[in-house]
Amino acid sequence: MDWGLANRLNLIIRPETGRTVMLAVDHGYFQGPTTGLENPRATITPLLPYADTLMLTRGILRTSVDPSSGTPVVLRVSGGTSVLKELSNEGLATCMEEALRLNAVAVAHSIFVGGEGERESLLNLAKLVDEGQRYGMPVLAVTAVGREMARDARYLGLASRIAAELGANIVKTYYCDDFEKVVAGCPVPIVIAGGKKLAEYEAIKMAYNSIKHGAVGVDMGRNIFQCDAPVAMIRAVRAVVHEKKTAGQALALFEKLKNEGAK
Repeated sequence: MDWGLANRLNLIIRPETGRTVMLAVDHGYFQGPTTGLENPRATITPLLPYADTLMLTRGILRTSVDPSSGTPVVLRVSGGTSVLKELSNEGLATCMEEALRLNAVAVAHSIFVGGEGERESLLNLAKLVDEGQRYGMPVLAVTAVGREMARDARYLGLASRIAAELGANIVKTYYCDDFEKVVAGCPVPIVIAGGKKLAEYEAIKMAYNSIKHGAVGVDMGRNIFQCDAPVAMIRAVRAVVHEKKTAGQALALFEKLKNEGAK
């Protein structure tokens, strides 16, 4: 593996634990001013010390993250659709030169297996992987499946394996029953998406179960920044991912930090 690419991967998946806590704040590229991200800078700044990486768009990076920040950036480069249209018709919205200019440690691209835009999203991923290899830039593939397809091990396993086959270095997918089957069928590291806002214990338990069944980490957004105490929440998630705490222990930490005012 190219040294630069390997070095960037080590800035995402921490070598000391082999795991990662990614903070996803890229929702606005298709949702607009998502609840909790109306003021991105105010949301992101207190969470930066506890995130191994930030996943976001170039616009929010430039406007809402201080350049002195030492938190690595995974740059969202796919886009072009909104919640008002068919999301699977995304294209490449940011070039590799821009990712390098912004000092990204990886680029993120969505694929829509079973969706209307399946073919284009997969071919765009393949093109992005070619460029990533040329420049030493890892590619994170974000899996989505068609609306009529369940988010289960069969379809998430299919999408994750296709992403790996096309050369993605990391895959982001959803946690599901029989998640270990998804991991077993995907020869590159998997991180799980947080998805919609859950109760704190349910989100922590999902993180715990995903690690237990083979994920290398989480890429959580709404379950952190929509929480009443987001700093306490991300620290609890870190305890699960990096410190091998149980879901119960992490929840106790969350409650303690929340009560102490770590909001």
